[in-house]
Amino acid sequence: MEGTMKTAVMLGVGEMGFEEREIPAVKDNEVLVKLEYIGICGSDLHYYETGAIGNYVVEPPFVLGHEPGGTVVEVGKAVRHLQVGDRVALEPGKTCGHCEFCKTGRYNLCPDVVFFATPPVDGVFQEYVAHEADLCFKLPENVSTLEGALIEPLAVGFHAAMQGGARAGQTAVVMGAGCIGLVTMMALKAMGVSKVYVVDIMEKRLEKALELGADGVINGKERDAVQEVLTLTDGRGCDLAVETAGTDFTTVQTIHMTKKGSNIVLVGYSKNGEMTLPMSLVLDKELTFKTVFRYRHIYPMAIEAVAAGKVNLKGIVTDVFSLDEAQKAMDYSVSNKADIVKAVIRIAGEE
Repeated sequence: MEGTMKTAVMLGVGEMGFEEREIPAVKDNEVLVKLEYIGICGSDLHYYETGAIGNYVVEPPFVLGHEPGGTVVEVGKAVRHLQVGDRVALEPGKTCGHCEFCKTGRYNLCPDVVFFATPPVDGVFQEYVAHEADLCFKLPENVSTLEGALIEPLAVGFHAAMQGGARAGQTAVVMGAGCIGLVTMMALKAMGVSKVYVVDIMEKRLEKALELGADGVINGKERDAVQEVLTLTDGRGCDLAVETAGTDFTTVQTIHMTKKGSNIVLVGYSKNGEMTLPMSLVLDKELTFKTVFRYRHIYPMAIEAVAAGKVNLKGIVTDVFSLDEAQKAMDYSVSNKADIVKAVIRIAGEE
């Protein structure tokens, strides 16, 4: 397809603008997707606010966004499993396929991954993208492209649940009720975990957690979360804790609230990248720490969970902006973190 497309670009810290760019050409193993929804991720906001995450530094003009859903409008010569008109969720990371991690199925750890909106690789706050067809997953008729865009964060939640060995009969606690905390809670429920409690200090987020299926919530500002969990479990502690807030305090709480021999899954990144933890207690309880870096082999499972009604992805969306409102979307998301659970940019497609 020839022509140009509108692209929202980050021009500097706290500044968005627009460029007209060529619609990308499709390689033999790719499809061209007309984007309809793109989620705004916490990493997008961090780049927007600070211009960098660790060693990844934005060099403007830079395109944010790595959570896309849309419709196939052109198919490469070698593509057989997709056709024009298919609605798809796009997994945003292309890996090398040849390293130790790719060959052993742990492709999310590939050191040469090319990932949307990770500098210097542009993201997808734009109208079209050409992407490897094997990373475009067809959506069932009852799954919208809005939900398709949110498969990406849901995949993180499922990966966290799987890393923790989630199963029926367990009681789990999720620390943090932001987007990742909520999708993790829903993933745990979808995998059969019997009781899932969510801890946060923002009441609106806790209300959203209850709306989406949490068995109970704890406001950590008003109550002692550790004592509440011990009370709820008759003093035994929870079987699994997933930390998504990325703070020392909440991570230490997971160590105190889990029963001996349990798993703790760390998902949230701390601000300075370091934590001080009571390791003597960790050793005494023989706790196992698992960590999460993105996901692997999750998209089909996550899509099926949404199609089967086990996960309410639309329920986490609190704000929708048009592409023309890119500046407003980013500024509003930065200044209203307590009220926004998930904001998305709508390019086109169904409401």
